[in-house]
Amino acid sequence: MKHTEGEVMLLKGNEAIAHAAIRCGVDGFFGYPITPQSEIIETLAMLKPWETTGMAVVQAESETASINMVYGAAGAGKRAFTSSSSPGIALMQEGISYMAGCEIPGVVIDVSRGGPGLGTIQPSQADYTQMTRGGGNGDYRCIVLAPSTVQEMADFVPLIFDLAFKYRCVGMILCDGVIGQMMEKCVLPPYQPRWTEEEIRERCPWATTGRTKERQPNIITSLEQTPEVMEERNLRMQEKYRTIQENETRCETYMTDDAEYIIAAFGISARLAVTAIDELRKEGIKAGLFRPITLWPYPYKELEALCTKKTPNGENMVKGVLCAEINGGQMIEDVRLAIHDALPIKHFGRMGGVVPEPDEIAEALKNFIGGLNR
Repeated sequence: MKHTEGEVMLLKGNEAIAHAAIRCGVDGFFGYPITPQSEIIETLAMLKPWETTGMAVVQAESETASINMVYGAAGAGKRAFTSSSSPGIALMQEGISYMAGCEIPGVVIDVSRGGPGLGTIQPSQADYTQMTRGGGNGDYRCIVLAPSTVQEMADFVPLIFDLAFKYRCVGMILCDGVIGQMMEKCVLPPYQPRWTEEEIRERCPWATTGRTKERQPNIITSLEQTPEVMEERNLRMQEKYRTIQENETRCETYMTDDAEYIIAAFGISARLAVTAIDELRKEGIKAGLFRPITLWPYPYKELEALCTKKTPNGENMVKGVLCAEINGGQMIEDVRLAIHDALPIKHFGRMGGVVPEPDEIAEALKNFIGGLNR
């Protein structure tokens, strides 16, 4: 069923990903079902985009096969993506590292669940370190976006493809199972045509599109036998990552103008924190939210600026930062790097697929404040 541009639909987060991918001219999806992200491939199969836009949809035999299919398609300049959940993403790390080493742009969606190991099918944010630190071998980074609404699940699809191809790197959307499964109103992006072969050659001169009169065939590889040549490639990639860090950080704040305490949270935790902050404000506690949208590059400068604001008499306005995550404490490391441990920082989190209530986050901040005032 083809929907008109701008139509408001009631969709799961996973369904929004599928609809947005078709509309923004993606060439192919290669994936394998796993809870809680199976609706992505199920929705694509239901919509049959191969009959309308020509987008290929393939259920691969495994997650390892999926990422390598993306590797091959993206190497030819095609806009391709895969999706999975935490254990499946772990299986993809070798292919992601290969793509990073070849500087091939592709997109990976992670609708994360509790672990380690097979863990549980319930939501989690425990893939933060795996996604932001490059879970495979070698020195590389992936751009990571963290949506907190179904609308952002749709909006971030064209954005992550644009960023991946702009910088020739792997782009990732990291969401927890709550965002993947929840239903909200969503305005879908307008239809864009898939790139023609001429456009691919123009936009992706590095792609394996075959011999032309202008050049010899492109060869894509991540292997170099000479260490000096490999080092040169790594240095060039590191310079690219620095450029991304300078230009592509994104974040959002809530009630921070007069905040004395900051709750740092992403994804569904950020939405829970907003409710907690509203309740804390009623009790006279000046709390505010810092929500990173790019988990990498992390908005270090923005958080540092927020936490170093001064009162009229020259004192630090912010007295402490609470990291609210659905994990054992992973983003807290980036918070510490951002503010150089200049303020007290405490982590609050639930694990194993347990999603905290806003009251728990509010209580955690009050306990934190109580400890600071002793």
